[in-house]
Amino acid sequence: MGDFRKALTDAGLLVFDGAMGTLLQGRGLAPGQSPELFGLAHPEAIVATHREYIEAGSRVITANTFGGSRFKLPAGTDVVALNREMARLARQAAGDAAFVAGSVGPTGQFVAPLGKVTLRELVAVFAEQIRGLAAGGCDLIVGETHFDVAEAKALVLACREVCDLPVAVCMTYEGAASLTGSAPEVFADAMENLGVDLIGVNCGAGPDDMRLVGEVYSRRLSTPFFVKPNAGMPRLENGKTVFPMGPEEFAEKTARFADLGAKALSGCCGTTPAHIAALAKALSGRSWTRPEAPDRPVLAVTSRALTVTLGGKSPCAVIGERINPTGKAELAAELVAGEYAKALAFAEEQAVAGASILDVNVGAPMVDETRTLPGLALELTKRQRLPLCLDSNNAEALTNALWASPATPLVNSISGEPGRMELLGPLCRDHGAPFILLPLKGRKLPVTAAERLAIIEELLAQAESLRIPRRLILVDALALTVSSKAEAALACLETIRHCRDAWGLPTVLGLSNISFGLPARELVNAAFFAMCLGAGLSAAIANPNVARLMETGAACEVLLARDPQAGRFIERYAGWKSSPGGGSAPAAATKDEEGGSPLRQAVIKGRRAELDGLIDAALAEGRDPAAILSEELIPGIMEVGERYERKEFFLPQLLVAAETMRAGFTRLEPLLAETSGAEKARIVMATVEGDIHDIGKNIVCLMLKNHGFEVIDLGKDVPAARIVDEAQACKADIIGLSALMTTTMVRMEDTVRLVRERGLTAKVMVGGAVVTAAFAKSIGADAHAADAVDAVRQAKALIGG
Repeated sequence: MGDFRKALTDAGLLVFDGAMGTLLQGRGLAPGQSPELFGLAHPEAIVATHREYIEAGSRVITANTFGGSRFKLPAGTDVVALNREMARLARQAAGDAAFVAGSVGPTGQFVAPLGKVTLRELVAVFAEQIRGLAAGGCDLIVGETHFDVAEAKALVLACREVCDLPVAVCMTYEGAASLTGSAPEVFADAMENLGVDLIGVNCGAGPDDMRLVGEVYSRRLSTPFFVKPNAGMPRLENGKTVFPMGPEEFAEKTARFADLGAKALSGCCGTTPAHIAALAKALSGRSWTRPEAPDRPVLAVTSRALTVTLGGKSPCAVIGERINPTGKAELAAELVAGEYAKALAFAEEQAVAGASILDVNVGAPMVDETRTLPGLALELTKRQRLPLCLDSNNAEALTNALWASPATPLVNSISGEPGRMELLGPLCRDHGAPFILLPLKGRKLPVTAAERLAIIEELLAQAESLRIPRRLILVDALALTVSSKAEAALACLETIRHCRDAWGLPTVLGLSNISFGLPARELVNAAFFAMCLGAGLSAAIANPNVARLMETGAACEVLLARDPQAGRFIERYAGWKSSPGGGSAPAAATKDEEGGSPLRQAVIKGRRAELDGLIDAALAEGRDPAAILSEELIPGIMEVGERYERKEFFLPQLLVAAETMRAGFTRLEPLLAETSGAEKARIVMATVEGDIHDIGKNIVCLMLKNHGFEVIDLGKDVPAARIVDEAQACKADIIGLSALMTTTMVRMEDTVRLVRERGLTAKVMVGGAVVTAAFAKSIGADAHAADAVDAVRQAKALIGG
C-alpha cells in the first residue's frame, strides 16, 4: 500500500473503517465478550469484517485491538501475541488494498496523581501492545477514544520507544472538554508539541455535535486531522440499542468536515460498511488541502486544563517566579523535609495575581532535586490548572519531573554548556516539552546582542541536527544588570527583535535581573518591561504580586492591540485609582473565589495537608464534630459539585476535593460515632455484566462515601444475580448500576427485573456515558444519574434525604 506518512501529505482524503462490534455480534460475538479474544477463536470473522470495510471504500482498516492492553485483557493473556495476530489478520485482509492501523484504546486507568499508575508504567503497558501491533504488520498506530491528555502522551511515548510507525491519536470530549478537563485547544497543542502525525476526535457525539471540535482543529492545527463521529446518539428500541443516523445522512454530515480541511474521516459507534460506503461516495473526487490554521500558536505550553500560547498575537505571559527557595528559608526547610505546603501556597497566590505559568525551582542545599522536583510537580498538577515551568540545572531532576507531568510543560533551560543540548534536547523533543534556550557558552557572558545571537544561532543548528522542531524553542534574551553593563538593556531589545523578525522565535527573560543594585527597582523593571513588550517579548519570569509590573503589562497589551476592546484590562482595572503622591494604588484584585471559612476552602481547593490542623483547631475551640461536617465539609464538597456541573471544575479538581473531604470525614468519623447512633444509608454499586469499565463508578463511590453513604462496591463485570444477592444480604437501600457500552447497558434491566421478582425494597439508580433518563425509565429504574455529582443528588432523593 505504500508509506502512510507520504499518504498524509498527498492530495487524497483517507477514509478509515467504521465500528466493528456490531458486525462481530452478527458473527457470533456474545454480549460482554472480549472482541479480541473472540477474534483469536474466530479469525475468519475478523478477516471477513475487514474485507467488508475495504469493499465499502476504506483506505485504512483498524485492527481488532481496541481493548488489547494488559489492563483490559484477562490475566495470563499473551498481550504481544494477541496484538500481533490481530494485526496479521488485518494485514491478510488488506493486502495491498488498504493501510492497517493498530488500534490502542484507553486502559481505564488514571495517571498519577489522579490515579495510582505512573506515566512510566502506562508507557510500559502501551509498549507491550504496540510491540505486537508493529510485529503484525501495522502501517500506523491509532489511539482511539482517549479522555486524558496524560494517557495520550503515554501512548505517543510508548510508540516512539518501540517503533518508528506514524502515530494518530483521537480524543473524545464531553461537551467542551474531555473527562479530565482538556479543551480541544489543549489537546491539539499538546499533540502538536509531541509531534503526532494525525490528530483526531472520535466517539461521544454525532457529526453535528462534533462540528465545534472540527472547527477548532481546522483553525488550530497544521498537523492533518481526523474526525470519527458516531451515527448519532444511541437510543433503546424494543430492548436493543439503536443509532438513529442512516448511511446517507451520516455521509452527508460527516463529509462536511472535508470542507474544514479534515484529512481522514470515518465512523465510530453505530456505523457499518453501508455508512462507510456512503461516506466514500460522498467524498469521491474531492481532494485535500491543508488548512491555513490562523490560530496556530508560535509556541504553546500545556497542562491538563490549559494551554498558554507565546509569540505572535498572544499576550505576554508572566511566569511566576516565587516557587524558588533562594532567600526563602521557610520554603527551603519544607523542601528539605519533603513538604510542599509553602510552595503550594505560593502557587495559589501567583495564580490569583495573574501568573500564566508557574516556575518551579527546588534548588537548595540538602534538597534532593531528583525526588523533590517531580514530587512537587505532581502536587501542583493536582491543585493547579496553570502549566508549569520546570526549572533546574540538574538533568536527572528535569527528566524525572517530565515523567511526572501529564502534558507538555516548559523546561528551564538548555544552554551551550557542553553536552546539555545532547542530553536534554531529545528528552524535550520526545516529551513535547518546550524549552528555554539560554545563550550562554563558556565562562564569558555575552554582553552584546551580536554575541548572544551568534550563540543562539549555533544552538539552533545543534537543535535542528537532533530533529528538535522550532515550535519547542523559547529564547532567553538574557537580562544582565544595567548598573554594571550600561548597554545590557539595549542588547536585550535587539535580541528580542531579531528573534521575532528574523527567526520567528518567541522570547523570554528574567525581568528583575536588569535592575540589580539600583534603587527603586520596581520603576526600572516596569519601564524595561514596557520597552521589551514593544520589541516583541513573549514571556517574562517575574513576581506577579508586584502591582506596578502587572499594571504596566496589562496597559501595554491594550496598546499593542493584543487585548480586544481592552476587555481584560477593563475587567481587572475598572476600579483602579491613582494613589496620592503620584504613585498607583494596588491593582484591582482578581475576582475572589475564596469566600467561606478556611475549612470549607480546604475542601474546595483540595488542601488536604491543611485539613487535619484546621479540624483540630476547630475541635479545640469547642466546635461540635457533626457541625464541622454539616456546616463546613459538606457545603464545601457541595460547592465543588456545583462548580463541576457548571464546567468551572473538571475531574482533577473533583477528585482532589473528594479525597480531601474523605480525609476530613475519616478524621471526624470516630467522634461522630460517639455522638450519633444514626445508621448510614447503604448502597450496592456495580458495573453490569460484560462491562469492564469502572472509572465512572469509582468516582461515584467516592462521592457517595463523602456524603455519608455506606458503599458496597462489587466492582465490574458483575452478574445481576450477584448484585441482587448482595443487596438482599446487606439490606441495601439503593442499588447503583453503571455501564459504558451500548452493548452492556441492556444488562441493567436484568437487575431491575430480579429486584422486582424478589420483592426487594431497594431502589435502583443507573448511570454511565451511554445511559439516558429515557432508557432508565424504559427499564423501570427508579433514578438516572448524569454524573457523580448528580448521583449523590439522586441517591439522597431516593432515601428521602
